[in-house]
Amino acid sequence: MAKKSKKQQSGAGGTPATVALSAAGVEFTVHAYEHDPAHPSYGEEAAEAMGVSPERVFKTLVADVDGALVVAVVPVAGSLDLKSLATAVGGKRAAMADPTLAERTTGYVRGGISPLGQRKKLRTVLDASADAHDTICVSAGRRGLEVELSPQDLLKLTEAVAAPIARA
Repeated sequence: MAKKSKKQQSGAGGTPATVALSAAGVEFTVHAYEHDPAHPSYGEEAAEAMGVSPERVFKTLVADVDGALVVAVVPVAGSLDLKSLATAVGGKRAAMADPTLAERTTGYVRGGISPLGQRKKLRTVLDASADAHDTICVSAGRRGLEVELSPQDLLKLTEAVAAPIARA
């Protein structure tokens, strides 16, 4: 598992997510690992490769809530509760977004969508369980690359709300 400090990552070659983190001046650590295309779960693969509890590794999902795209950030150990997500943003109905639309809107590929540095800033909800950890890991903007940061910094940078949106 390779790690890079904030200073090492701030140069050329960063992803939009790491560039946004560097520009904001927050502390973060980049974790790189060799992505296995045959692995059945991007998030579980990341947790295993980094040796981090799946409760601390969060996946970024894009949903359609009443016709608007919304980003949900939930632990890879669980799943997204769409009804809770809709409630968290004052909506009535939520469904998973079309993957092609999610990629086009965020600027990232599926399995590498980061809640940070998206092409179009989307409303974001972070599962409330993140608050139980000093740091969490989210995608850094490509498969095989994660960024570790405090949940408070993620909330601030994405202007997210925290709400119980995950199911075990």
